[in-house]
Amino acid sequence: MNKKVLFLSHAAVIAAAYIVLTFLANALGLASGVIQIRFSESLTILPFFTPAAIPGLFVGCLLANILTGCALPDIIVGSVATLLGAVITYAFRKQKWMAPIPPIVFNAILIPFVLYYVYNMRPLWFSFLTVTVGEILSCGVLGMLLLQALQKYAHRLFNDAYR
Repeated sequence: MNKKVLFLSHAAVIAAAYIVLTFLANALGLASGVIQIRFSESLTILPFFTPAAIPGLFVGCLLANILTGCALPDIIVGSVATLLGAVITYAFRKQKWMAPIPPIVFNAILIPFVLYYVYNMRPLWFSFLTVTVGEILSCGVLGMLLLQALQKYAHRLFNDAYR
């Protein structure tokens, strides 16, 4: 199989999964409120397995934010936070327990400012707290459970023929 096609296929599946999981969390009322649990954020551990997750997560987050009606600054900053988290997760891919840390950190630092300036959520310190807790639950807990589950089948799921 063509390496570029395989890479793009993996990225597209990851983007689609991100969008579907975002809509699922929204439908269940978990993606809004004080502490947000976004199932899609658990996918941010995928760069541990494949570099195709980097564009997949970025495009998935970008489209999910557009399709769920986020404000333009939220679309941009949220997608960039996901992109930065994915790139650093891939850079640390040799250390399994580091996989959820970059997306947690980038979202915990950047998103509270969006909530404060765009959505007028106050106080700022409370957004730092709640976003961090939500990211720890989504990326740290759910993401690491996903990583553990996928690790056994990673060689089949994430064929590294395009590396």
